[in-house]
Amino acid sequence: MTTRRASRPLGISRKTGPNGDAPRGKLSRTRIIVQKYGGTSVATEEGRARLSQHVTAAVGDGWSPVVVVSAMGRSGAPYATDTLLGLVQAPTLTGTPRDLDLLMSCGEVISAVITGATLRRAGHDTVVLTGQQTGIVTDDVHGNASIVALRPERIAGHLSQGQVVVVAGFQGANRAGEVTTLGRGGSDISAVALGAALHAGLVEIYTDVDGIKTADPQLVPQARTIPHMTYNETSQLAHEGARVLHPRAADMAARFRLPVRIRSTFTDTPGTLVTADGPEDPWAALAHPGPVTGVTHSDAIALVSFGSGSGDSPPYKRTFEALAGVEINIDMISVTPQTCSFIIASQAVETAEQALRGAGIEPVLRRNLAKISVVGRGMRDTPGVMARVSEALLEAGV
Repeated sequence: MTTRRASRPLGISRKTGPNGDAPRGKLSRTRIIVQKYGGTSVATEEGRARLSQHVTAAVGDGWSPVVVVSAMGRSGAPYATDTLLGLVQAPTLTGTPRDLDLLMSCGEVISAVITGATLRRAGHDTVVLTGQQTGIVTDDVHGNASIVALRPERIAGHLSQGQVVVVAGFQGANRAGEVTTLGRGGSDISAVALGAALHAGLVEIYTDVDGIKTADPQLVPQARTIPHMTYNETSQLAHEGARVLHPRAADMAARFRLPVRIRSTFTDTPGTLVTADGPEDPWAALAHPGPVTGVTHSDAIALVSFGSGSGDSPPYKRTFEALAGVEINIDMISVTPQTCSFIIASQAVETAEQALRGAGIEPVLRRNLAKISVVGRGMRDTPGVMARVSEALLEAGV
């Protein structure tokens, strides 16, 4: 099988963006497309065949693809990240953070090599690179590193030769050359970072759902796919529990004003396009059907409350310093003259309680709670949204 190469030389900027919009900011977009495929997309022969079809279609449309892949499958699959971690979490074995990063990075490398072979069989001239070989430089935090620099010269060279580049996601290396990983869902971060560094015209995130939904489709089967969203709405949904795009990837796309499309590997539906302005037609944005874009949730949280005390020195400072000292993030802080409350992750409760009691705070803890977030850019200008939310919760017995 022979594939048609990009119709324009690498680096020649288009006059318009992927949807006919003018290029935003100072970056001129190229004919490079970054496609990220999740673990369920590369775990089976069917998924890899669909991946190959999407890459071939992109090449046929004149794009130069960079394919970023996650480890194959989910927990229990032979090369899934959790499976690899389980190899060294037996009672008699202990892995250092550095060693664990080396182990976890193997899953994506295996996926990348298999994906490269799949694309080569389909007629593509393909090269496979690790995150380090791609030029992703991170800080020194093993297990949850942040990208501090990206040197895309090597990957740009391969693209200029007409090659399809397959990249092992979720990983990079610090300045000393030590392998690091980017945390859960880090392949999204790899894809958006590469898109930004290469001035890509589009980043596509392929998953097992056909875009961002108005609610979790596993809980709400009738949830609709949102065709077009703003960066702000996407970031809010991601930070509040929606699992379609990594929150750090959503923030990075917004910072670089990088168009992102979220779609299914297993269908040809267009999915959800994320840009700065939302719907392509500005008038359609004004005729938005409602103030709410979507609803998401995060479970396994706990509510922490304590009295404000008496005198001139309320215990707020001691409380927040104690939690910061044990690296616990807090959310939804509410302060009244009598009490202070906030939420934390359930797995942090024991550590938080010990730290607070050590600081002289007697907390009241409520476990096994969930937080529901309603997101939409039109809510601030629409009275009555909270009344409808309250009514819905009461009807559900909450």
